[in-house]
Amino acid sequence: MTATLNPWPTTRQGSTDHPVQTLQYLLLAHGHTVTVDGVFGSETGDAVRAVQRAKNLPDNGVVDQATWRALLVAVRPGMRGSAVRGLQEEFALNGADGIYGPKTEAAIRDLQASIRDGGVPVEVDGVVGPQTWQALVSGLREAAPLTKVA
Repeated sequence: MTATLNPWPTTRQGSTDHPVQTLQYLLLAHGHTVTVDGVFGSETGDAVRAVQRAKNLPDNGVVDQATWRALLVAVRPGMRGSAVRGLQEEFALNGADGIYGPKTEAAIRDLQASIRDGGVPVEVDGVVGPQTWQALVSGLREAAPLTKVA
């Protein structure tokens, strides 16, 4: 048996739950002006459609797997900015400041170790790539982390 990550969530206008805030931080990291309020309103929808057009994706404002992947920013120790802040908010780290320091790195490495221990081949390197982002935005920190498949 091997483990898989939870699927990418589908997020759309009207959503107010996880991971809208992370989506908004990733949009900021791509240079879009949005208010980080956890509400997927028209401003967030306009920014999502702009990303979709720029990446030649269906311009529908729905954040699916392809749109999430287009928004991902590889985050590593020493970085600063909105993508780091979104990452820190996922962990509800006190003092989320947008600076990838030791506390953020420890949280990421712990998450990566749990993903790897669940059977998903992921490097425990502190670099937030596609698998680590998927674990975060799919709710791994909130719910049963991994599902087994034959």
